[in-house]
Amino acid sequence: MLTSPLIRPEELAAALGSAKAPVLLDVRWQLGGPDGRTTYLAGHVPGAVFVDLDRDLAAPPGGGGRHPLPDPARFEAAMRRAGVRGDRAVVVYDQRDTTSAARAWWLLGYHGHPDVRVLDGGYDAWVARGFEVTSKLPTPEPGDFHATAGNRPTLDANGAAGIARDGVLLDARAVERYRGEVEPVDPVAGHIPGARSAPALANILSDGHLLPPCELRARFAALGVREGVPVGAYCGSGVVASHEVLALELAGFDAALYVGSWSEWITDPSRPVATGEK
Repeated sequence: MLTSPLIRPEELAAALGSAKAPVLLDVRWQLGGPDGRTTYLAGHVPGAVFVDLDRDLAAPPGGGGRHPLPDPARFEAAMRRAGVRGDRAVVVYDQRDTTSAARAWWLLGYHGHPDVRVLDGGYDAWVARGFEVTSKLPTPEPGDFHATAGNRPTLDANGAAGIARDGVLLDARAVERYRGEVEPVDPVAGHIPGARSAPALANILSDGHLLPPCELRARFAALGVREGVPVGAYCGSGVVASHEVLALELAGFDAALYVGSWSEWITDPSRPVATGEK
């Protein structure tokens, strides 16, 4: 068992120099931002293989939302192309805040990989420590990872509604989107009734590192999270909510992910929509 789902840049540098170095995946992605592959080609951690979030870590948009779960066989093939093996650790990173890297962390765990960690502070933290970067593309040996779905808890729309009623359902989007004041992506603004606003970016320090576990635990406790109470997380399309699940795990809480999230919730006009503070 891993002691933490995070790894520091110094730990990663040491691991990459070991006899059994981890497989390294670059998962830089930003909603509406620059193409992650272009950023990767400009510079990345040596040996890192680029993984495209839209293509490799999600099925095509549709009734299941903007980033539905990928087909296990397609996900397995993508991970094998990237060199992922069942008996070798994997480290994933994004630019700085773990919000897209956490999607790969969650999916690999969901599909049964036992040893996946996220680079705390991402590529920016690696660069800030003065470690080597490169634009040279690696040629990974094909992996042997076998994807077996179902190793992390998930929610569908009915399950999310139940958690909002009987437990704690956290909305990881910006508070303005939760309130329904703005909606830059989806056609309907608002939130799932009963959900509590818990912006994912509040889990992060100004330098991109996650808050210490004790501070995360206090933050989630203030939102009503406690032992014995079911907890779920959602966002716009299930990407940033993966980061919320990561932060909850660091704080010592297990949480289910509503993968379809808001973009799936609103595909059924019979589902209620709330706005405002509650």
